[in-house]
Amino acid sequence: MTTSAAGIASVSDLRGDALFEEARTLYGALWRAGAGEVGDLLDLHPAPDLRSAAFTGAFLADLDHDPGTRIGRVDLDSGEVGLFEGIPGNARLPKFSPDGNSLAFLHDRDGVGRFQLSLQDCVTGAIEAAPPIPGTVEYFHWSPGGSSILLASAPPGADLAAAQGGGVVRQRNGEVPEWLPTVRATDRASARRRLWVYQPGGELREVEIEPNVWEACWCGEQRIAAIVSAGSDERDWYDAQLAMIEPGCNEWGLCLTPGAQLGCLSASPDGSSIALVEALCSDRGIVAGDLRLWTDGRIRHVDVVGMDVSHTQWLDERRLLCAGIRGLDTVVALLDSDTLSGVEIWSSREITTIGRVPMVVAIGDDGDFAFIGEGFRSPPHIAIVASGSYRSIQAFGDARLSAPIADVHALQWQGEDGLMIDGWLLEPAGSGPHPLVMNVHGGPVWQWRPAWLSRPRLFPFLMLLARGYAIFLPNPRGSCGRGQSFAQKVVGDTGGGDASDLLSGLDHLVAGRIADADRLGVTGVSYGGFMSAWLVTQDHRFAASAPVAPAINRISQHLTANHSRFLEIFLEDRYDNPEGEYLKRSPIMHARKARTPTLLVCGALDRCTPPTEAAQFYNALRQEGVPTVLVTYPLEGHGIHHLPAIFDYAARLVDWFERHMPAGKADQA
Repeated sequence: MTTSAAGIASVSDLRGDALFEEARTLYGALWRAGAGEVGDLLDLHPAPDLRSAAFTGAFLADLDHDPGTRIGRVDLDSGEVGLFEGIPGNARLPKFSPDGNSLAFLHDRDGVGRFQLSLQDCVTGAIEAAPPIPGTVEYFHWSPGGSSILLASAPPGADLAAAQGGGVVRQRNGEVPEWLPTVRATDRASARRRLWVYQPGGELREVEIEPNVWEACWCGEQRIAAIVSAGSDERDWYDAQLAMIEPGCNEWGLCLTPGAQLGCLSASPDGSSIALVEALCSDRGIVAGDLRLWTDGRIRHVDVVGMDVSHTQWLDERRLLCAGIRGLDTVVALLDSDTLSGVEIWSSREITTIGRVPMVVAIGDDGDFAFIGEGFRSPPHIAIVASGSYRSIQAFGDARLSAPIADVHALQWQGEDGLMIDGWLLEPAGSGPHPLVMNVHGGPVWQWRPAWLSRPRLFPFLMLLARGYAIFLPNPRGSCGRGQSFAQKVVGDTGGGDASDLLSGLDHLVAGRIADADRLGVTGVSYGGFMSAWLVTQDHRFAASAPVAPAINRISQHLTANHSRFLEIFLEDRYDNPEGEYLKRSPIMHARKARTPTLLVCGALDRCTPPTEAAQFYNALRQEGVPTVLVTYPLEGHGIHHLPAIFDYAARLVDWFERHMPAGKADQA
């Protein structure tokens, strides 16, 4: 293969290249590809007898297609795992009925991407297919007594959040010709998310209300609590409200208009109280912040052991199990809703729960819980915390594959204004100073937490660690886990204090002789992509940059993305202000100052940071004579999530940093 001075990044087809094959082999080992074994876990749900739990297991049959999913069952004492047979296609989200007689789950029996409800009799094993619902079922809940199931559906074309890939709901069934146009209009009623109630073995009925429903749960046996908005576009979620719905008569009314975003909805079994989280949020699906309790029209604000709450589950009418983030720790606590007093049950810095925010499931009513955990050196595993003691009962992966991580450090340093900032350092073997790549997280309201390195957002960095690169994962102001005042510091100042936090973190690592000042790189996805572009226009210390799914021109992003309300909130301005923040905080307006070789990566289907964003920066850098390459993946959305594009992306990223800041330079003791 012949490559230009830009390396393999400028070559379209990398199949057969050594780095591509290395990425492919490593990913296959992390996932145990082709072995028929579980490579990842989701959706843990314990049986009512607490002897076992159902889960979604992800399998990688080969390295040319994305993982498939099946339902499994694990014995909570022995850790023995069994997989459900005879369910073709993909199945996920298993949930036992309250009496334990049925297991409901979602199954794409009607075509790829179109999930529908099925139920299995736990005694006979017989499977019942519930009546189909238009579109795809995103989630469902049994009613507290088990008489009904609440289902939430999304039609084809409905917006997906950045955390879901940033495109639209797609279904492939061969019935729609490829030439038909995509149509968007002011009236988006056809893209509305809807609710349905199903009585197993009986009637399926739509809950016919006007609003779009983003999240819903049973509130007792007869009512539904929901987070709703008048519009169905992703931008509308940022102004969603709490509503109470009477499904029997299709009536509804608003209960709460918040000052920020809402999520993590749950209700007590008798429906007397609702728990939800109100927080400044970057993306739907990544909600962590202040707990609110709604009772009889009254809202109470609750501090739960100082953490940003991200998950709630009622044990009874009074007690609430909460999970969340406090600093770098994952924390679980038990709250008494009468006295508003919380007791911390467990916390960990090394192990956290799988997913973008912490989630756990209660096992019993005494505060014990189970979860699917992971860490930088710990592959996905099912764990139980009983009486405060942690026990891993079944792991799905080989911890030896994390060997390139010689050490993990929880870091803390002081920003320019004295604010304490934290993050993580993954250090390779050998003494420093090392070449170092700073990976800026998405958001900005998100956080780096320990995660197994098979995750697409971390996978390429395992390859860099093996080559002697240190990986820096900072949590600048605006990140989760430090309370709402810390998150709010980024509002109106994106690219200001947060950028300073990142640079001061690098200064800290250089001063400590961990990082080589001449070999510093930066990358990140979404907000991290924006920051990877922004920093090289503000500071010339970087040897290489690789923005992924970046926001480059805030005005064009506002007018082409699906979540423009996000920009209005975080920039505190209007897009049509000719002297406002939209222009001031756009990397494109400062591109003439850039000198750093920059690899730009984007997905053609991305509707959060459309591919035209990366293209603008590429063209501007070319005009300024800065070495740059633009890579656009035709089937990807927000970030790179699918096979075999993941291998291609990893190979290009590793080559880019090796070419511009090689690890082969002799380290100085």
